[in-house]
This record gives sequence, structure tokens and C-alpha cells, in this order.
Amino acid sequence: MAKLFECVPNISEGRRADIIARIGQAAADTPDVTLVDTQSDASHNRSVYTFVGTGDGVVEAALRLAGGAVENIDLRSHAGEHPRMGAIDVIPFIPLDGASMDDAVLLARRCAQGLWERYRVPSYFYEHAATRPDRRDLSAVRKGQFEGLLTAATEPDRRPDVGEPSVHPTAGATAVGARDFLIAFNVNLDTADLKLAERIALAVRQRSGGLVGIKALGFALPDNAVQVSMNVVNVQAIPLYRVTELIRAMAAAAGVGVRSCELVGLAPIAAILASASYYLHVEGVDHHQVTW
Repeated sequence: MAKLFECVPNISEGRRADIIARIGQAAADTPDVTLVDTQSDASHNRSVYTFVGTGDGVVEAALRLAGGAVENIDLRSHAGEHPRMGAIDVIPFIPLDGASMDDAVLLARRCAQGLWERYRVPSYFYEHAATRPDRRDLSAVRKGQFEGLLTAATEPDRRPDVGEPSVHPTAGATAVGARDFLIAFNVNLDTADLKLAERIALAVRQRSGGLVGIKALGFALPDNAVQVSMNVVNVQAIPLYRVTELIRAMAAAAGVGVRSCELVGLAPIAAILASASYYLHVEGVDHHQVTW
């Protein structure tokens, strides 16, 4: 039985629908791969693709998608709320059925080499694929973003893992990794107070003493709203409803309400059921009870 993997590339384009669709189609047309989700955000100016397939399939799909990003995205004129260092900013590989994290690391190595050979885009390895402890965290790899890396990549401590000590002039560099499944989840607040979103993000994220498994940033949104944008990197550590209610309480203390929440990409059904059970006051919901 073939080993299966998920791959979730993020590109630095969330506004031009035709370009987003064309780039995604390159992945969808790859043999042994199924494109299961595409989500775009104009404020972040970013799109997230999720596809599943065999090892060979997901590597080839990621490289085809990268080619479209390199051809159509110029970071010299790019602007958006989300941090980015590359036209194709991150390419994580996640092991699924029959696959191990070591298998996913090998795919990351192959993908990074392909990015350099085909498009001359250098790569940094992160998470389980990292070759140095200080590069395991994605935010450390992306420090300075595209503009900062134009000069920083030439420094011995910041040179890419694959490729020359520089970045592609328009496509930057890519973080290629192997990681566990995570949930990308955002809470949008009914205020234009960016400082409030940033304070809440600081309070909930693990790195600053908050919740286990939470990475968070505060962003401004259109229509007088702000966002606490999160990656839940340990989906067993804390349920989504607990994170949401904590943010709701902190916002309420400042006289602000929650406007909406967003799920970006896919989430395990167990995580959704746990929150549904909490808000519906239903105990012991089994995934077999959920259908369409």
C-alpha cells in the first residue's frame, strides 16, 4: 500500500483569483494527487492549498505549484498583512497513512533540491526537517521577511540550506518542512484596535507563556476589524472552543466583541466535534453521528 502525505503550500497571492486558480490547477493536474482545498485571504494577500497523495505525487505537485508562483508573483511589489519571505512561502509535508515523519523529511529534502534546480529558488528547512535547532521554528527562519533576507541571506548564519547564499530576486526563498497536522484558526474582533489583537496574541501564544501548542499574531483587517491569527500546532493540547472563549473574554474586558471565526484549510473532525459538543451542550458525540 502506497504511503500517503498531505502537503499545504502557502503562496504570497490572495487577491488575483485567476492567478490563484491557475497555480492551484498545476497541482491538481499532477498524477496521484488530489487537491482538496484552496483558501485565499485578500488582507493577508496569501493563499493556502491543501493536497493529498503519494510521496512522488505531492513533491511533484508542490514543484509545479511553485513554478506558477515564481512566474506570477513579484515580491518587490507585494504587500499584505501576513509575514512572507517567498512567492511560495512555505511548503510543509505531513505524514498520513503508512508514512512516518522521517519519510516526510526525505520529501522536504527532495522538494528543496527541486526548487533550486528548476527555479533557482533557495530553501530553508524548518520543523522536523530543520538541520539546526535555531531553524526549527518558522518565525525564526522567516525573520526579516523578503526585504531583510535580500542582504541577510549572504551572512554565514542566515545562508539557505539549499542553494546559493542569496535569494531569488523576485520570488525570494522558501521554507520547506516536515511537521505534524495543525489547525489554522483565526478569531476576528469587532474593533480597529490592532494593539488589542497584538496583546491578545501575545497572551495566548505558547512562546510568550500562553497556551500550549498555540502560535499567534495580531493583524489588521478591512471594515474596522482586527484578527488574532493562530496556528494550533498541538491539536490534542487544547480544544478550539477553549482558545476562542479565552480570546472572547480578553476582548470583552476591553469592551470588544468577537465578529467571526475562520478555519483555514482542513481540521480533524475530532477537533470540530469537541467544539460543537461544547456549544451545543451535547455529551459524547461520535464522528459516526455526523453526516450529510
